[in-house]
Amino acid sequence: MSDESRPSPAQTAVAAVIPAAGRGVRLGPGAPKALRALNGTPMLIHAVRALAASRHVSLVIVVAPADGAAEVKSLLDAHALPERTDFLVVPGGDTRQESVKLGLDALPPEYGVVLVHDAARPLVPVDTVDAVVEAVRAGAPAVVPALPLADTVKEVEPAAEAGEPEPVVATPERARLRAVQTPQGFDRTTLIRAHETVTDNVTDDASMVEQLGLTVVAVPGHEEAFKVTRPLDLVLAEAVLARRRLNDGF
Repeated sequence: MSDESRPSPAQTAVAAVIPAAGRGVRLGPGAPKALRALNGTPMLIHAVRALAASRHVSLVIVVAPADGAAEVKSLLDAHALPERTDFLVVPGGDTRQESVKLGLDALPPEYGVVLVHDAARPLVPVDTVDAVVEAVRAGAPAVVPALPLADTVKEVEPAAEAGEPEPVVATPERARLRAVQTPQGFDRTTLIRAHETVTDNVTDDASMVEQLGLTVVAVPGHEEAFKVTRPLDLVLAEAVLARRRLNDGF
């Protein structure tokens, strides 16, 4: 289907791709990070539910470890998920970029808006997911949720060895900086083109679209959409879940 005949993002369905093939070494040895338990439930299940909670999202594709697709499929089957949402598990690649591309390859043609979400951000609120989708539907080729920075940021000259002092070379203007979260949202054709043409300096999917020369826009993120990377993050995530249960029976 040509770009001219393809329905606009506002007219097409929304799918989410969750790359969950990484090992998560910073959380220590054991199960892959996405399968670590959070309040007794794997983080991946929390992330899948968070995306499926959006009224816009009708398909969630989980990109599993190459040798663990059957295990992840069984995991999804074992947990209560919204019946109105379809779920698909596909094996991933060696890198996050490869895994996202494999998820895109599995997308049925009717999905014109794609979200890419970190499995390690299990607590993203549905309002954030909806805001990203709505911005893509309004015409943005790529959208990221983002937060202002609380700390002053310094640019340094990296030390040759870890732990050595590093000279500060600049202090960027904090008002112009944002900490980017997920889900990141895209017009499908734009994201596919980015994955087909951009291979260098890839930090996230939005950076790939930037390298195409297109504008990426930011919408407000949320403090609860933090990435669970270190053991301390697990403690914070448990506290957020406890507060949600207390406040609204989450």
